[in-house]
Amino acid sequence: MDIIDTIKEQIANNPVLIYMKGAPNAPQCGFSARAVQALMASGEKFAYVDILQNPDIRTNLPKYANWPTFPQLWINGELVGGSDIILELHESGELQTMIKSATATEQ
Repeated sequence: MDIIDTIKEQIANNPVLIYMKGAPNAPQCGFSARAVQALMASGEKFAYVDILQNPDIRTNLPKYANWPTFPQLWINGELVGGSDIILELHESGELQTMIKSATATEQ
């Protein structure tokens, strides 16, 4: 399976997925740290991929997503955006609504 297929599979199999630098409990950059804090505030489970441990994903995801930076949040197969967008959605309350509706179908 090539790396694009792997990325597509990860996005398809996880209703809420963040590609980030590091792990949620040990983010490796400020943008990833702020984004994951906003996600954790929803109280719902989410998947993550540490792009520092996956250089092929780090190289290919920006081309696939047409989004140059990390973190990248995907909800129900759609790219939501990066750190600034995640924080704006969190502050408006929309992020929690989006995550809850994405994870509700999973249970």
